[in-house]
Amino acid sequence: MSDQSGREAGKPFLYVVVCAAGIAGNVGRLISAAQEAGWEVGVVATPQGLGFIDAPSIEAQTGYPIRSAWRAPTDPRPLPPPDAIAVVPATFNTINKWAAGISDTLVLGILCESYGLGIPTAVLPYVNAAQAAHPAYVESLWRLRGMGVVIGSYEPHRPKAGGGADRFHWEEALELLAPRLSKRE
Repeated sequence: MSDQSGREAGKPFLYVVVCAAGIAGNVGRLISAAQEAGWEVGVVATPQGLGFIDAPSIEAQTGYPIRSAWRAPTDPRPLPPPDAIAVVPATFNTINKWAAGISDTLVLGILCESYGLGIPTAVLPYVNAAQAAHPAYVESLWRLRGMGVVIGSYEPHRPKAGGGADRFHWEEALELLAPRLSKRE
């Protein structure tokens, strides 16, 4: 049974935040896993992230439009409020801006506000080893952990090589969120 928004009653809602990373085109794997685990899913992409995903396919899979830009105050909200957020894949840029409290895109606005709302959030970084060595990145992960964000285990790939897709475990985001959600119930 659905409510007024078309949302299935009793199902938790997950925002999957997608950044501009080479593996973003595989986000359907996380969406499928979340749906199989009983979640409804909506995708919010960075403006650059939109170019890395098949938007019509993702919208058909979730049943919701992909959000990427701010809406006018009089426009309806296309997604229900989230019960949890998974930032997957998370780029160097998004992680650092989020930790610094920069809210210059819809994605960053949602992530910055989620802390104050107490929304359980998991992040699976997808960065290369040179980026991961930067002091700002290390400090950003430290700050996000201090905010209660849970961070995945992906090991950075070699610079200029891309890759690592075979070692990227999309479902880890759901595993990281599970204990946080049980505490809220």
